[in-house]
Amino acid sequence: MRTDPSATSATTAPHAVSPAHPMTLPARRHLPVSPAGTAVLDVTVPVYNEERDLERCVRRLHAHLADTFPYAFRITVADNASTDATPLISARLEREIPEVRAFRLEEKGRGRALRTVWSASDAPVLAYMDVDLSTDLNALLPLVAPLISGHSDLAIGSRLARSSRVVRGAKREFISRTYNLILRGSLSARFSDAQCGFKAIRRDVAQRLLPMVEDTGWFFDTEMLVLAERAGLRIHEVPVDWVDDPASTVHLVSTAKDDLLGVWRVGRALAVGALPLDRLARPFGDDPRDRRLPGVPGGLARQLVGFCVVGALSTLLYLALYALARTGAGPQLANAAALLVSTVANTAANRRLTFGVRGRDRAVRHQAQGLAVFAIGLALTSGSLAALGAAHAGAAHSTEVAVLVAANLAATVLRFLLFRAWVFPDRTAAPADRTPLHPAEPKGDAR
Repeated sequence: MRTDPSATSATTAPHAVSPAHPMTLPARRHLPVSPAGTAVLDVTVPVYNEERDLERCVRRLHAHLADTFPYAFRITVADNASTDATPLISARLEREIPEVRAFRLEEKGRGRALRTVWSASDAPVLAYMDVDLSTDLNALLPLVAPLISGHSDLAIGSRLARSSRVVRGAKREFISRTYNLILRGSLSARFSDAQCGFKAIRRDVAQRLLPMVEDTGWFFDTEMLVLAERAGLRIHEVPVDWVDDPASTVHLVSTAKDDLLGVWRVGRALAVGALPLDRLARPFGDDPRDRRLPGVPGGLARQLVGFCVVGALSTLLYLALYALARTGAGPQLANAAALLVSTVANTAANRRLTFGVRGRDRAVRHQAQGLAVFAIGLALTSGSLAALGAAHAGAAHSTEVAVLVAANLAATVLRFLLFRAWVFPDRTAAPADRTPLHPAEPKGDAR
């Protein structure tokens, strides 16, 4: 049985990333053939005081993989400081079944167990499932196939997909759907089921993603998925057949409380740009949208759309602020104040949403450059107001607004060009192709 005496220290620096890693992930590729006996899939089963179900679960899972999975595999039992006979059963299964490994942690926490085992595994595809095997095992191959093929970065089972077949009580159904609605509303999550204990991830992605995940308990899954989605990684969903375990030991109230606190913590970190999600960026292989064409700047269409949306919202903010300030100040002062506030908001929004700059690095410099662009916009709009006043003294307020809108449109075109070429230039070089470190093999007679 393997133990991890450093498990505690492994979780104390959640945002640390090894400097040996390149700044972006390599393009996704199908795992090539590997040496005989090398495990392609490592399935972790986290357990705590599961002496009643552990052996039945592991033997059933092993039989299923041996009969249906076309690659070499491994099953890792991650014991979370159990106080019953679970460690003894795990050790015996390791002795009796060559593909089973037992791993002992001295602290509880499903997230801690998954982080520790996955970080130590050499398999290119890492998965986990609950010990009760509530999920039908026929979904396991569809879960990991997109990761082996290079199509996706992570994969999750979903009990809330249209074609899923789920048997569970109304209370758990309500809690699950409510929680996922909270994730959609607060964190803009697009995946359908964060809590299903049936997930997989590529090891190269896990090496970058896991150090950013702080939670060591039940919220670990949600945090991992939210960060992966925000970083632009591809998450594959598999509808599952799922039967609730009535003997589950999960404490719903305390788990729900911890999950809500986790939602608040992650949402705050994302809002202030405290997470280095750019380190998870990766090219999409043969996606034609990523091919560079002569004379066509990369990402121009997406940036134009983002800039137009941010610009439209900024214009509405500017007009509202101008109308508010105009009630107690002259047109020039009202224009300068409204333009200053809206420009700061516009620069921050374009920095994050249009040009994909995250974190606080160069944030002050970007705002200073944005203010320089603001000065140009101020000159255009103020000059327009001055010209209007010279041509038509005492012009109506609606005329002022119309002139300002036209001037702002001209300033917007110039602002985009300056943002793209000067404030937020593309500093990322195309990453070199890299062959995956841990290739795969068809099972055949290798095992």
